[in-house]
Amino acid sequence: MSTRQPSSAAATKPYPSGTVTQWPSGTLRSWTVSALPILNHLLQRMDLEAILQAHLPARDGRGKLPVARGLLVLVHNVLLAREPLYGIRAWAAGHDPRLLGLTPDQIGALNDDRIGRCLAALFRANRPALILAVVRHVVQAFGVSLDELHNDSTTISFHGAYADAASERTLQDPPTPAITWGHSKAHRPDLKQLLYILTLSSDGGVPIHCRVASGNVVDDTTHCENWDTLCQIAGTCDFLYVADCKLVTRENLNHIATRGGRFLSVLPRTRSEDAAFRQRLRAGAVVWQPIWDKYDDEGKLIDRFSVVAQHEVLPEGYRLWWYLSTRKAELDLASRSNRLDRAVRHLRQVQTKLRGPRSRLRDRVKVHERLGEILNHYDVADLVRVEVVERPQETYHQRRRGRPGKNTEYVKRVRLRLDLDFTIDAAAVADAQKTDGIFPLLTNDGSLEALAVLHAYKRQPTIEKRFEQFKTDYAVAPVWLKDVRRIEGLLHVYFFVLLVEALLERELRRGMKRAGLEALPLYPENRPCRCPTARRLIDVFEPVQRHTLETQAGVATTAVTELTALQRQVLRLLQLPTTTYGA
Repeated sequence: MSTRQPSSAAATKPYPSGTVTQWPSGTLRSWTVSALPILNHLLQRMDLEAILQAHLPARDGRGKLPVARGLLVLVHNVLLAREPLYGIRAWAAGHDPRLLGLTPDQIGALNDDRIGRCLAALFRANRPALILAVVRHVVQAFGVSLDELHNDSTTISFHGAYADAASERTLQDPPTPAITWGHSKAHRPDLKQLLYILTLSSDGGVPIHCRVASGNVVDDTTHCENWDTLCQIAGTCDFLYVADCKLVTRENLNHIATRGGRFLSVLPRTRSEDAAFRQRLRAGAVVWQPIWDKYDDEGKLIDRFSVVAQHEVLPEGYRLWWYLSTRKAELDLASRSNRLDRAVRHLRQVQTKLRGPRSRLRDRVKVHERLGEILNHYDVADLVRVEVVERPQETYHQRRRGRPGKNTEYVKRVRLRLDLDFTIDAAAVADAQKTDGIFPLLTNDGSLEALAVLHAYKRQPTIEKRFEQFKTDYAVAPVWLKDVRRIEGLLHVYFFVLLVEALLERELRRGMKRAGLEALPLYPENRPCRCPTARRLIDVFEPVQRHTLETQAGVATTAVTELTALQRQVLRLLQLPTTTYGA
């Protein structure tokens, strides 16, 4: 909708609900609409508010805002703006309150403490039963396939002491996880953390389950409980469970296999089968068979996969396939070269210090410890040969005190100083290069051939994409909350956010497939986008507003920003009428 600009006498000021512009002839009130109608349509299909109300604790006397509605407002905010809790009231005031399901009075009640109490109520709820109910309804309403589920975890780092959450606690509420140190996947060992475990369906990357664990929990102890919960969600054990190498422990694999489950994972390097195969490969006793050529959207070859013709059978009875990727071989070579360069740079620094006139590195044991730290950190201990040696150092001093002259006598002193010699072992590097690009996949599903196993494994990076959106688009950290119960509640809100995002992307891409469209002009300069994301779609609808002009006679006229051709096309693909936006 186009309107003339207000005169210089017109004054614009914030309003508790919308923005008000005073005109000589009346009052213009404007609200932001953006993608709220689309998100509301998905949330209604998910029946999220009703399921939340059924599982949340009863309201207390201070409840000016229904807890379920407060959590949905938080979901809207994270998807559209990611404002901090103290900024949600100002953010909501600029949007049409009807689209947020709020009254003007409830918008005024959106302070950070009330939203925090909503998060605490979510923590006190039976969250496993809540997620089970939500996911079961989503699977049925959207027809999501649960034949193949992918699991992984990430860490959420925290700045601060969090002394009250240093250990797990069980009081009247459910047990709280410990915000503590552990193996940081964000490479921040200096920060405390929580472990966030997520499982997706291969059908559109739709989140199926999430769980928050203490920061010092190791991944291999989470799979049995996670798999049992997925069986409840899917209503069956006959799905393919795909996870990383932390799944491969005797306890985890037996737990799944003896209960009729199927799994797919990467064999860890610590297994003896890995070392035996690499030895055969270095000896030239392995024959590769081409299996799949991977091309990009423009038809360019980006990877070529080969497989050993016959799979191995492990002592446990599981099948093991060995693959070779040309792209992975290039990445392995580049990674090794980079690690060697950085290790050599640090070794030279140690060498320079040893040769310096005021070196403090005089203890051979400490020098060896320092060298071991460098080589192990860059994983090049087998590729670099280092030797700490003693070399004589000659110094000359005057025999007597005084100013030196032509007859001054000097005394030569010789002492031993530690020095460092190092070389890159070319033979070891060439030997390591022979195993570049290989990876082993382990499964107990005898019906899967080598190509099917490879394709299932190559869908695992979808969960990494969700973690990327989790940490970048929605900026889960830093978390400005002190109460660990509210923190865990917030992380479950992010699960609902990821669920809405995945469903939105899935619905749009399925609509494109029905319409025979390969791409949409969602990028700047109308460049084509083959795999639209929720963030890109939300940005397309960001300019949409609703305006109401109230004259002095009491007559109100409402208009909505005229939708562009692209916005109308997106609505058609989502099977939404244009009347969704009042047009």
